[in-house]
Amino acid sequence: MKKIALIYMGGTFGCIGEPLSPMPAEDFIPQLQRILPLQLEIECFVAPSIKDSSACTATDWLKLIQLIQSLQLKYYQHFVVIHGTDTLSYASATLAHFIGQSAHVVLTGSQYPLLNVSGTQTRKFTDAMDNLNFALDAVVTTPVGVYLAFQHQLLHAQTALKQHTTELNAFAGQNVQVNLATIQHSYIVHEHDIEKAAEFNCLSLMLQPLAIEQHITNLKNLQQHAPHALILQGFGTGNLAVNAEFISTLQAIQTQGCAIILTTQVPFGTIDQRYAISEWTQYANIIVSDCLSHADLYAKTLKMYLQYDRVDQWHAHWHDSI
Repeated sequence: MKKIALIYMGGTFGCIGEPLSPMPAEDFIPQLQRILPLQLEIECFVAPSIKDSSACTATDWLKLIQLIQSLQLKYYQHFVVIHGTDTLSYASATLAHFIGQSAHVVLTGSQYPLLNVSGTQTRKFTDAMDNLNFALDAVVTTPVGVYLAFQHQLLHAQTALKQHTTELNAFAGQNVQVNLATIQHSYIVHEHDIEKAAEFNCLSLMLQPLAIEQHITNLKNLQQHAPHALILQGFGTGNLAVNAEFISTLQAIQTQGCAIILTTQVPFGTIDQRYAISEWTQYANIIVSDCLSHADLYAKTLKMYLQYDRVDQWHAHWHDSI
């Protein structure tokens, strides 16, 4: 029988009371163990960080990855992670980039808590148990890789997007049955990675239909205090109206050690090089995203930040199969 490590990281799944608040992990885990299927060999673990997922950052996910990688050394190869839905897509994409094809990992969560208000019994109406059982089944039947399981959908982790705030069918993305080129290699997380990630500054700008002069003014505000990475979300397939001053402003930001990446604000689909964007992006020397979702781009940017200290290294290695 395959051993499953079930890792609890908080979220609505483990909330109780009115208004909802997290149940302490030491009280929640016994309640969780009570409803687990008996035919599976499952051991429960508490993630290093238990918090509302809207407060999660790269350090929380790297500590989770570190826990998973330590359990792999103890011969665990199947992992289910219970996580809040607010940043579940970001957690999923980050795990995909760092764990790759080294283990079977399925993340899940819920729109409603598992337990009733008092935390003594299973809630009468909840999607928590259904999602958990679906994830537990998926983790032992699906090939190696990282996936998100929600409302009977198993999605490639890199493609997941939260599409609705309250409905049970909350996530969209590429179904596991779609043949997708996924990340093959893992990245072992060390303490220095977690320390460095605490300083990670990534800014994403969703460009609005404004006069180009307004865009230039907004960008110039970043010249003195540039982030490590600036993501520009263009229209359609990544289209932006640019001129010489716009491009020179981007180049000035780059001199501050900032990697600039062009993507699209459209949730699904990739940038199309048939359009004129390919010419000006080469002249401006910015990176064109090849990622599968906004969360996937965040996760890849984080990994590049941990691996490389200079912008020219980002350019040299962005399209590596890592």
